Amino acid sequence: MKINHIFFDLDHTLWDFEKNSDLAFESVFEKHKINIGVSKFLHYYKNINQHYWKLYREEKVTKAELRYGRLKDTFVKANMNVSDTVIDMLAFDYIEVLPTNNNLFEGTQEILEHLQGSYQLHIITNGFNEVQFKKMENSGIIRFFDKIITSEEVGVKKPNPKIFQYALEKTKAKSQESIMIGDNWEADIMGAKNAGLDVIFCNFDLQPVGENIKSVHNLIEIKKFL
Repeated sequence: MKINHIFFDLDHTLWDFEKNSDLAFESVFEKHKINIGVSKFLHYYKNINQHYWKLYREEKVTKAELRYGRLKDTFVKANMNVSDTVIDMLAFDYIEVLPTNNNLFEGTQEILEHLQGSYQLHIITNGFNEVQFKKMENSGIIRFFDKIITSEEVGVKKPNPKIFQYALEKTKAKSQESIMIGDNWEADIMGAKNAGLDVIFCNFDLQPVGENIKSVHNLIEIKKFL
């Protein structure tokens, strides 16, 4: 069946989370006079943050625990004593500042313009409601998308098949005419495949993948498949 609906992930797929996050921490640390180099902080933070997001996807921590825990654990790892009050302020300000940065991956605008006339475009994201819409508005890409489905709206997170089923129902799409494009192997690719969707893996880190998975190294390569 012909593909009619394309579901994109947002963070790490279209919206350059790492670059925008780094800028947010620079701003927040300067505001609160946190005496640690941002590069040193990020050296520890990035793996810790990925770990907490995995726990969040698996329903093992709450949103509040993720926001606090990833900062607390990073400061502990960096041998810094930062009070819970300051960590809470940092966590709040980080979420406020993060979506004000608008860096997209190279080719984002071009590929969305290329696809928009031929397909209905949607977002499925595990990110937080209050942040994801701001990211899309501030970066100028919200205009490309018909429906935006967040895990908070659905009550479950990718790779849970319920979020994909919800997305199909909300967009009135059939799984056989739908494709998911994302960077996270577990959440986006395996999650969507298990729900019956076709997939394109945004393999920006050049990981080894099986030949039966459509894989691209940059967004413009999506034109090979759609």
